[in-house]
Amino acid sequence: MLLKLLILAAIGGVIGWMTNVIAIKLLFRPINPIKLPFLPIVIQGLIPKRKEDISRSIGEIVDEELISIEQIIDHLIEETDKQQVIGMIKERVLAIASEKMPSLIPSMFKSAIIANIGELIEQNGEAIIVEMTEKLSHKAMDSIDVAKMVEDKLNTYDFEKLEEMTLKIAKTELKAIEVLGGIIGFFIGIIQGLIVLFLL
Repeated sequence: MLLKLLILAAIGGVIGWMTNVIAIKLLFRPINPIKLPFLPIVIQGLIPKRKEDISRSIGEIVDEELISIEQIIDHLIEETDKQQVIGMIKERVLAIASEKMPSLIPSMFKSAIIANIGELIEQNGEAIIVEMTEKLSHKAMDSIDVAKMVEDKLNTYDFEKLEEMTLKIAKTELKAIEVLGGIIGFFIGIIQGLIVLFLL
């Protein structure tokens, strides 16, 4: 009787373990749909089958919950060294002014004009940069769709590579799920054995 109980438990454990192994495999495989002969059934891995829905959902989550184009631009504006940008603008503008200023203007007046331009850039440079970045940010927000970019990228992703990455990252957890299936199956086998031996 004990031997029968152990055999049933072992069978239950193997079934539970195999069920979880197959379930994990079916997340990714088969990548392409396979139609069963003589049956109206098509088999395809869950992720490849719903790749468009999954990609769209991930894109929306990234855009709404994680990071949006507005946050990226705000971060860039905050992190930008405005004085460095003003210095670059000033240097470029003054170089162009010196080069393009008519030769008829006396050098003393040229120097005064260039100095005046430099002061104007120094005084108004930060306000101009802020205004420009705000305009650019509004334009970028209208033209750049982070959710769509993520969705398109995921839709073109190689699923064999995705499977390999997922299995590599979650190897320990997936192995634990397989073992847990075996343990649960083992105990279910014991319960079935007890029912068979004592109640039937």
